[in-house]
Amino acid sequence: MEQSREILQRFWKYGQFRPLQEDIVDAAIYGKDVLALLPTGGGKSVCFQVPGLAREGVCIVISPLIALMEDQVLQLQKRGIRAKALTGAMSYREIDITLDNVRFGGVEFLYVSPERLQSRLFVERFKLMKVGLIVVDEAHCISEWGHDFRPPYREISKLREYHPEVPVMAVTATATPEVKKDIIEQLQLRQPELFEASFVRENISYEVYQVPNKYRAIQRILSYFPDQTGIIYCQKRKSVKQVAQHFLSLGINVGIYHGGMDAKSRSHMLESWLNDKFRIMVATNAFGMGIDKPDVRFVAHYEFPNNPEALFQEAGRAGRDGLPSRTFVFYNNTEFTEMEEQIRKQFPPVETIKSTYQLICNFLKVAIGAGKGEAYPFDIRKFVDTYKLDYLDVYNSIKFLELNNYFSFSDSVYHPTKVKLIVNNSTLYGFQLQNETMVKITTYLTRSFPGIFDEYMDIQEGILLKRLGISADELERQLKFLEQHGIIDISWKTDLPLVFFTEERLPNDNLRIEDHLYRIRKEVVRKRWEKMKGYLTETAICRSQYLIGYFGQKVEPCGKCDICLHAKKTFDSSAARTAILKLSEHGVPVEDIYINFEIQDRDKVIQLIQQLMREEILIEENNLLKRKK
Repeated sequence: MEQSREILQRFWKYGQFRPLQEDIVDAAIYGKDVLALLPTGGGKSVCFQVPGLAREGVCIVISPLIALMEDQVLQLQKRGIRAKALTGAMSYREIDITLDNVRFGGVEFLYVSPERLQSRLFVERFKLMKVGLIVVDEAHCISEWGHDFRPPYREISKLREYHPEVPVMAVTATATPEVKKDIIEQLQLRQPELFEASFVRENISYEVYQVPNKYRAIQRILSYFPDQTGIIYCQKRKSVKQVAQHFLSLGINVGIYHGGMDAKSRSHMLESWLNDKFRIMVATNAFGMGIDKPDVRFVAHYEFPNNPEALFQEAGRAGRDGLPSRTFVFYNNTEFTEMEEQIRKQFPPVETIKSTYQLICNFLKVAIGAGKGEAYPFDIRKFVDTYKLDYLDVYNSIKFLELNNYFSFSDSVYHPTKVKLIVNNSTLYGFQLQNETMVKITTYLTRSFPGIFDEYMDIQEGILLKRLGISADELERQLKFLEQHGIIDISWKTDLPLVFFTEERLPNDNLRIEDHLYRIRKEVVRKRWEKMKGYLTETAICRSQYLIGYFGQKVEPCGKCDICLHAKKTFDSSAARTAILKLSEHGVPVEDIYINFEIQDRDKVIQLIQQLMREEILIEENNLLKRKK
């Protein structure tokens, strides 16, 4: 216990752990297998990073999210902790060097994508490593019944054959009882210590409203929270742009964030929001990692996701400072039909999936029998345009090719250009004597990056261009010249998604799309959608009770969601009638009347307006309600 607190203070400058963290940390330090369920913002990384430092040997962290791996590696390095990541963007030589550093004790944390675990290179080096802890992040990915099943996760348990004495910690933010059971079985956890934080966020209200005009509904929220921080979630990039444009036209400063933006633009938007240069972010679910902003007062869903897990995670970004915060979902009935169609399109015909595989291989110039263990930048928009395909058909086909373990597909992540000198000093000197035009760049590389003979270095091209006084095209030409002459090995920058081939390219006749996986995913998606529909339309159960119950926990009615408030409040029709007459004295749009009442009372307000019109006290003229003179 003292050891874990000392590490927490030394590296994180925290005087104490959050609830459950210390118990999780100490169980792992003492060599026990652990399953920890901590909701978004619950401090999962500290739970394995502290015991990773406390136990002798490297801590292997398996994660499916490249951006998350690279972010955590960067954060550890800033704390003076030696950390590396193995991702699909790395060359064989770069991986080889990294694994050697790990083997000989030069790395304390090694982050690995699940696909990389299957390579012979990793397995052979892993056998020789001194390993202190194996961590499975996003552990729900191991379950066919989870919301993001990744077949390579099923291979993780094989690691125990080589280091049977090493404890395993599985962590995730969301898991149903069915998925928890699957995690324990598939990872072969031995009498695991189970830690499950309460998913209840007492400072948050969960609210759902059916509205005819979402812009007005959100505008009303903004008036509730003047100069406060908030997030407006959309499901489509097109909606992000439309919503942002609407509020910008009203003079409301908002930012945008979605997966179609380049890495630099996304980073700029995130930093501006974190630093309060604007308060409201309009985003897709790509706005998820690195947004631990404590003062988010509201999260509004302009469009809802198709499952409770996504909704819970996105809503959970509100109120991390513990202060009262609200979350909203706005919907209209047409969206249910649209979502049903989207779900249908998640399951393209098997022939479409097979055809997409072959076209991707052709587009990336991967020959039959080649590609295994290689990563290729993949411009999906260019691919769709080249072959005149439907974007959703392609995207969903890729998901099934992932499920069948042919390749993995990462979302857009920026990978800088990295360089390593692969000759010694004397060879480099001889090369410089024969190639005077290369002296300046090679001298700069050796002087600015002392470790460039031993490992790959981010050469920071912007700075390099200024120091050398050359154009970007000339820099590329010089680097390619050095590469061609065997002086450097280079990993070129990209911010495109990556396709990592788990298996060699197969001819179409050998391609198999497992029927049981297809059927199970269809059942899982349908089941989660039905639960989501229930959350939106169920009017008898507290929203918090419904959501928390979905994850297998129990909670008393929250008392502050729209369902609870409606149950407590009696509609005063006399006071409402007086208010409506006052508002309509000089003519008013119906929507402007609605926003003066609780949204759950809308039906009663409509009935009152209709009654006043039947009594000819109110009339409608030029889309305005007026008192009849």
